[in-house]
Amino acid sequence: MDESIRKQLEKPQTWFCKYFPKRIQNVGEKEIADRQLVYDFKDGRSHEAVAQMTAARMIEEHGSRCSQLVFIPVPASSVRKNEIRYMDFCKRVCELTGAINGYDHVRVCGERLAIHENRKAEKEIRRVSIIEFDEEWFRGKAVIVFDDVITRGLSFGIYANQLESFGANVIEGIFLARTHYKV
Repeated sequence: MDESIRKQLEKPQTWFCKYFPKRIQNVGEKEIADRQLVYDFKDGRSHEAVAQMTAARMIEEHGSRCSQLVFIPVPASSVRKNEIRYMDFCKRVCELTGAINGYDHVRVCGERLAIHENRKAEKEIRRVSIIEFDEEWFRGKAVIVFDDVITRGLSFGIYANQLESFGANVIEGIFLARTHYKV
């Protein structure tokens, strides 16, 4: 793993539930409910519950300082998915915390093919989003990055590095779930 990504992964991280991929069979009712919460969030159906958890975490950790922090998600893979998943969610988190909504300062503007390596180091081709940043806007801002699921942390690390290349300071990552493979 790249040293700059490792540096990002050393920053504080919070996740609210464990995500077990569907192929992991012997999970209990809570794990099945958590998996459904992840699916519902990805499909734009459980914004309020996740916004409440996220806001509570931010207020607990940062208190009145929330009003000086930018809240921004790692964009989804397409314009439509990004809007469904994050537009109302980011607005709600910022209403609850007083944080600055960074959603409109990062834009998904298309897709391209990319090679991904999974946990077994097998390669697969997937579509990934092409992202445009309002680079100047991020200069000097303290940022909290949100993503729905963290597995190895590569998406978070790459995204945080990109934001910091514009002069932002990513202070933490908040995730709905962390991928687990063993119950």
